Amino acid sequence: MASKNNLTMNLKRTFGAVLTILGIVGLIYTAVGFLNNSGDTKALIVAGILGVIFFFTGISLVRTTKDES
Repeated sequence: MASKNNLTMNLKRTFGAVLTILGIVGLIYTAVGFLNNSGDTKALIVAGILGVIFFFTGISLVRTTKDES
């Protein structure tokens, strides 16, 4: 049976991966919106900023969480 500490580490790594994927999706959405000149500019800027924040937070969380399998 896995220890509580190991489950917490796996949860952090999983959450980091989810944040990274959400960041990538936000950045792709922003890029496509800007290239197509579609949508509200403010909404695209907010989506881009959130995408960058989610991406770098997720990468940081995955990198700094120790894998103690």
